[in-house]
Amino acid sequence: MPGYVKIGKTSTSLEQRIRELSSSTSVPIPFTCFYACTVNSATFVEQQLHDAFDDSRINPRREFFHISPERVVAALKLAEIENITPKKDFVESKEDQEALNQARTRRSKFNFSIVDIPVGSELVFSRDENIKAQVVDNNTIEFGGEITSLSTSAQKILGYDYGVAGTDYWMYDGETLDERRRRIENEE
Repeated sequence: MPGYVKIGKTSTSLEQRIRELSSSTSVPIPFTCFYACTVNSATFVEQQLHDAFDDSRINPRREFFHISPERVVAALKLAEIENITPKKDFVESKEDQEALNQARTRRSKFNFSIVDIPVGSELVFSRDENIKAQVVDNNTIEFGGEITSLSTSAQKILGYDYGVAGTDYWMYDGETLDERRRRIENEE
């Protein structure tokens, strides 16, 4: 669900829970897991996250939030025992995978001029401030000696088999590029 984050827990396997959520014909695309970890008290941690981000909740009766997923990850890391984020999508069919891929492509249409980031600017990876990249032109960055995209570089750093929205992972001036885009769009 591009633009929305579901904060939840499961007492079954993560794969089983994602498949359960995705099986409803009421959702347009399968769920993907941005981040998952084990914690000591899942119910307590979930409630604390819901309370912390309540001002971003879409519906008080649902676990969906309009928030940058990296903000939730930062809070969740405080309780993390082990990172268990899957490195692949859990889908039931080829059509589901194609729908996910198409949604990711739509979401990735981003350029640096719409968020007032000039060529030559330095970006920082949200999960490790020592990982940096430089804006080369309106659509690409230089990372690790290569000219690449935000999404490809983030996928490589994370080691995921599936594509990711690079704007959720790269930061400029203290905010993710997705947060910056949303803030600028809301100001207009």
